[in-house]
Amino acid sequence: MGNRCTLALQIEHNRSARGLQGVIFTRDDRAGGGKLSSRLGLVTDAVEAADDFDFYAYLVDRLSQGGRCDYVIADEAQFLAPAQIDQLARVVDDLELDVFTFGITTDFRSKLFPGSQRLVELADRVEVLQVEALCWCGARATHNARTVGGAMVVEGAQVVVGDVHRGGDEAGYEVLCRRHHRRRMTAATARAATLSPDVLPIPAG
Repeated sequence: MGNRCTLALQIEHNRSARGLQGVIFTRDDRAGGGKLSSRLGLVTDAVEAADDFDFYAYLVDRLSQGGRCDYVIADEAQFLAPAQIDQLARVVDDLELDVFTFGITTDFRSKLFPGSQRLVELADRVEVLQVEALCWCGARATHNARTVGGAMVVEGAQVVVGDVHRGGDEAGYEVLCRRHHRRRMTAATARAATLSPDVLPIPAG
């Protein structure tokens, strides 16, 4: 996720450096409301898009009041409602603005987020970021796992804001390969299994 947010910030930087002005929207960013952040420590102001937020109405109002907007960036798009994705598509078609959206496709149960599904249905172009994310075993990580105390959980609300490397009883997230996601084996549970006396070799003696 950090690379995704970094790319969003890079797009913003490249376009603003050319004199263009954009509007950044986000939802439930780890840095708090009205912020877009990356794991590299980069943070910029953004407009928080709540459940009832109307992207099209917001931008029409901005433009009608003399405000400028040359492009739109929407991060954490998986958290948006399908109707909000429709609004972004209308921004492209009716306001003729470029809209760049960033997000993940599936939740911790490997189910599509409704917002992500609608994006795939409507987007002019979908690009999978080739991020070198690895499972604890070294295989390519393809699935997001929600963890509590290092153990994978498979029930609960679809959206719980958390970060990687959370400890204790806080909700966190870990990327896994499909095999270990299916087996519900996180780095912590794999380490615990390795250290268990039941699986340690018995010295000959």
